[in-house]
Amino acid sequence: MNPEPILIEFEKFTYGGESMGHMPDGRTIFCPFVLPQETAFVDPVFEKKRYVRAELVSIDQARPERITPRCKHFGVCGGCHYQHLPYKQQTEVKEVIVRDQLQRIGGIENPPVFSIVKSDEDFYYRNSISFQVNKEGETGFYHYQRPIILPIEECHLPQADILTLWKQMDIEPIPGLKNVHFREGKTGDLMVILESDDIVNLPEMELDLPVSVVHLSPAGPIVLAGDDHLVHEILGRSFKVSAASFFQVNEHQAEKMVKKVLTLLPLEGKTLLELYCGVGLFSAFCAPRFEQVIAIEESESACEDFTANLDDFENISLYVGRVSDVLPGLDQSFDVVLLDPPRSGLDIYSFDALMGLNIPKIIYISCDVATFARDVKKMTALGYHLSEVTPFDMFPQTYHVECVGLLERE
Repeated sequence: MNPEPILIEFEKFTYGGESMGHMPDGRTIFCPFVLPQETAFVDPVFEKKRYVRAELVSIDQARPERITPRCKHFGVCGGCHYQHLPYKQQTEVKEVIVRDQLQRIGGIENPPVFSIVKSDEDFYYRNSISFQVNKEGETGFYHYQRPIILPIEECHLPQADILTLWKQMDIEPIPGLKNVHFREGKTGDLMVILESDDIVNLPEMELDLPVSVVHLSPAGPIVLAGDDHLVHEILGRSFKVSAASFFQVNEHQAEKMVKKVLTLLPLEGKTLLELYCGVGLFSAFCAPRFEQVIAIEESESACEDFTANLDDFENISLYVGRVSDVLPGLDQSFDVVLLDPPRSGLDIYSFDALMGLNIPKIIYISCDVATFARDVKKMTALGYHLSEVTPFDMFPQTYHVECVGLLERE
């Protein structure tokens, strides 16, 4: 390690919220919270033969676009990456990164990327947020580069009612307590989810507010107060979402994404295959266009919600299990497959089984453009063509970007 900070001129943004430059010895160096064309003093904290990761010490020459972050924890907290950049430029950066990843990892020259769909709100947009809890009972986020929990006093991403509830909560040190989640439903209903490794000891609660509280542990969910679920609304349709189930955190962007998916579907079709269907957000709007829908989801909690949310449909069959386990057993033809996999993308067994079905049209919803580009490269090698990609900024102030891609058989 260098005893004194090194002055580096940074060149461009990279996926993951960092900027890239070069060390005096030619190695690539990555550092967060720096803008391209800025010079900064940095301290290398992780060195390999070909690259270096560093932390910012101070900005030497700043770009005119740099702004003062709204949050006092920015630059240390790992929750946000772009608060030093105006929102318009944030979305421009994300669009460029999507193109770069598809070209560099996906091997697609001039990838067909549409303009990014911006968020209506760039702060206070999240209907759900999860804080880590340290041994003293303090809530916060992980340090951006070190495995330590940074207690925080402010956050500008959750909706206002969640922030109010968070500030009112006093959490005593509880053995095994890892995370505290806050959620808000469509009518302002609030839920606190305590996630713990301890399957025996339940936290004690004193409540002065009408809030649902659920304890999640290896023993399963236990309701400590109120209900075991919230109700969210997308495009006028209600969705039950239990404490252990996932739902989109930026609902206005989720509505736009649903509308985009519908533009990629035929007005009428015979069969739709949906992988990683969750609580049924996309299924509810896609199912009316098909004679039959086959959906697969691993989470038992999400499947229970799916059953409740799509009870009015008779053309849907839900399989509970891993996609890699269920998909190889399907022996029928499909017009379209819609998939929304986890951040890791398609595992090799699911990918091979999906390709074996030879489905003419693939609608791929991705929350990680790097694994999306990886999977697209393998699909194009097997005869698919990437027709279009639309990025959605679901998470302003962060490097994360959602994509909806359409692949079709040549």
